[in-house]
Amino acid sequence: MNSTGPHFMSPSPAIICIGRNYAAHAAEMQGQVPERPTVFMKNPAAICADGEDIVIPSICRTNGPQVDFEGELVAVIGRDCRDVSEQDALKAVSGWAVANDVSARWWQKNGSGGQWIRGKSFDTFCPVSTPVGPEAISDPQSLMLRTWVNGELMQEASTADMIFPVATLIAELSRGMTLLQGTLLLTGTPSGVGAARTPPVYLADQDEVIVEIEGVGRLRNRVIEDA
Repeated sequence: MNSTGPHFMSPSPAIICIGRNYAAHAAEMQGQVPERPTVFMKNPAAICADGEDIVIPSICRTNGPQVDFEGELVAVIGRDCRDVSEQDALKAVSGWAVANDVSARWWQKNGSGGQWIRGKSFDTFCPVSTPVGPEAISDPQSLMLRTWVNGELMQEASTADMIFPVATLIAELSRGMTLLQGTLLLTGTPSGVGAARTPPVYLADQDEVIVEIEGVGRLRNRVIEDA
């Protein structure tokens, strides 16, 4: 991590994630457009860096191929904050990063009693790029996000398509709940994930995933199977 630039704690005190924040992704996963943000969390121990391997653990092989990719914009919370207004919400952001919300779909949907956290939290299942400063992004709702798997473009969308903009998310999440400095807010993924394809496209040993967000950076990770 660049010691002179903005950074998040390692591990971050919390990783808060938003599901189904793009209408097209909600539709491809056979879900309705939510009226309120769909909130879940990932274990901070899941964080890995750009260039490090995404390791598929043996527990994810029990129920067949299932590990999926989800490119996302990350807002890094720069100070403890609570009850932030939407107008002031982006002032709490100390940096922006690219993330891959790696997801074991069987564990997400079937293996944890209806809770998503287990399927989202295996070690290395949260690759995150080195953040850029808040000044690098004038408008977080006008960025193109693209994800490639083995050179094939899988996701391409603008953050303008978010159902709940970043400022809205920060304001809503901070109502009655302190967002700690260093918290990573993953703001949702657009359509194109592997589970929604026919046939499904799941990650396998030696695959390479690249997620790029204009102005924020590029995140590249190889996939390996845990022996």
